[in-house]
Amino acid sequence: MEIILKEDIIGLGYKNDIVNVKSGYGRNYLIPQGKGVIASPSAKKVLAENLKQQAHKLAAIKAAAEERGKALEGVALCIAAKVSATGQLYGSVNTATVAEELKKLGHEVDRKIITMRDIKKVGDFVALVHFHKEVVVEIPVKVVAENAPAEEAPVQEAAPVAEVEAPVEEAPAEEENAE
Repeated sequence: MEIILKEDIIGLGYKNDIVNVKSGYGRNYLIPQGKGVIASPSAKKVLAENLKQQAHKLAAIKAAAEERGKALEGVALCIAAKVSATGQLYGSVNTATVAEELKKLGHEVDRKIITMRDIKKVGDFVALVHFHKEVVVEIPVKVVAENAPAEEAPVQEAAPVAEVEAPVEEAPAEEENAE
């Protein structure tokens, strides 16, 4: 069944794309939700005419998406998470977490346009941000343990100081003497 999409659907297509879907998906979800219409010959002609008239507007939208994409170039996220002794995360790092971290850095990004697998281990991963069908930005995401040594985690995300104010340098010195 051919459907003309009325809005972007990640994993299926973008607005004004003609896609082939199973008839049940089209009739039971896309059409009733207003996300698509049946691609009849007359609907295709209307779509072609609309695209012709909106060409300059679509170019402006793409230019705005490219600007937002350039703003995110070079951005890398380091997320501290609670980790078990085996390296497994308690919970996971997902698109909502990445969107929150980007917001802290001053980049307003909707979590729905971010694609990635849920991260359940410590390591380096990549999140994709789809601003436009032709503008996709890769953001490296590094997941570290909250209680990781200082050289791995950024200084801002270090563990809080213990209740008793003992000098930090004494603890390693005692460990060296014990060895």
